Amino acid sequence: MVKKTKLPVRLKNIFKTLGPGLVTGASDDDPSGIATYSQAGAQFGLATLWTALITFPLMAAMQEMCARIGLVTQKGLTSTIKDHYPKWVLWVMVGVSFPAITLNIGADIAGMGAAANLLVPAIPAFAFSILFTIAILLAVIFYSYRKLAAILKWTCIVLLVYILVPFSTTINWLAVIKAAVVPTIQFNKAYVAILVGILGTTISPYLFFWQTTMEAEDIKQNSKTLIINKKIIRDMRKDVDVGMLFSNLVMFFIILTCGSVLYTHGQRDINTVEQAATALKPIAGNLAYLLFSVGIIGTGFLAIPVLSGSLSYMFAEAFNWDEGLDKKFFEARPFYSVVIISLIVGLSLNFIGISPIQGLIYSAVLYGLTSPIIIFIVLHISNNKTIMGTNTNSLTANILGGLSFLLMIVAAVTLVYMQFK
Repeated sequence: MVKKTKLPVRLKNIFKTLGPGLVTGASDDDPSGIATYSQAGAQFGLATLWTALITFPLMAAMQEMCARIGLVTQKGLTSTIKDHYPKWVLWVMVGVSFPAITLNIGADIAGMGAAANLLVPAIPAFAFSILFTIAILLAVIFYSYRKLAAILKWTCIVLLVYILVPFSTTINWLAVIKAAVVPTIQFNKAYVAILVGILGTTISPYLFFWQTTMEAEDIKQNSKTLIINKKIIRDMRKDVDVGMLFSNLVMFFIILTCGSVLYTHGQRDINTVEQAATALKPIAGNLAYLLFSVGIIGTGFLAIPVLSGSLSYMFAEAFNWDEGLDKKFFEARPFYSVVIISLIVGLSLNFIGISPIQGLIYSAVLYGLTSPIIIFIVLHISNNKTIMGTNTNSLTANILGGLSFLLMIVAAVTLVYMQFK
């Protein structure tokens, strides 16, 4: 009996050590991200699978830096920037982040509503969007940090459906392995655009702010000591690595599904998540269609609290408001007001003629323009001994961070060029 219980107990203990890193990584695969990966697979088959192997170490390195900053400073990234950088840097980031994140929220809400409408056609998509927005709003306002963090962590399990989808279809695994390890480069506008989209979707600035703040919140909530020892750093790195690996696995399998099923059957004009789900149904069957649709809704419930929460912490730290998901609404009204406003504005975008795809394009441009600046600042902070003490970057972290910086500069320039070409 003892031997039988060892594995479940071990898995349970491992899951307990996971937290902000897992949630951050999983929330990166939001409906917006799923739309991008679906487009990549439908338009180019398996040709972009190799990007998952590239983005994983870059994401892990950047999020580990942010997590370490949160642990050491016990402050969010906005507070740290405010304490050590010119004010204009802070206000530019806050000013750009609000429209970018709000557009992202709007696109995710629309994607959730459309997916739910596919499952229950009798109820219009906008009604589902309103219902989901209210549910998320109530959860963020009325649940404590511990409760919400636990819910978000368990919600990550829904992403497993995307790993299951390909196994309900016929896959050429030899072709998959080749596409994953041998990069394919196509020198045309559409292919470059999808590569830029994948980079912008995986290395997103709001994730940096969320990771830093959640690590600071987590250490305050769960630790009785202010000393950040090697075990805490080691557990954090394990958490971040698992979260980023999970995120990239989901990305890999979504591209794999759409590349193996939709691309090979000529279904290449995929612009939204609901189009991807609908296209799968006649080809891959009801199971793939159902799993894909349920996954869209689940990822929205995971990602939107992260998006709105990161925005609230950003504003609260910038204006010295009382903050924290552990506080009651009346204790932190301005903090929760940002959550409310961002969700309402995001929802309203669905009723004023801005399509989810337009929202994604606009937010991608804004993210692309700010990412290099924020990556540079994160690199500077995490190498600053005055701030980080003995917990500064390793050589490997700096190399991966430098590569992220260079790639995002290329992505930003390419994004701007393509918008005005």
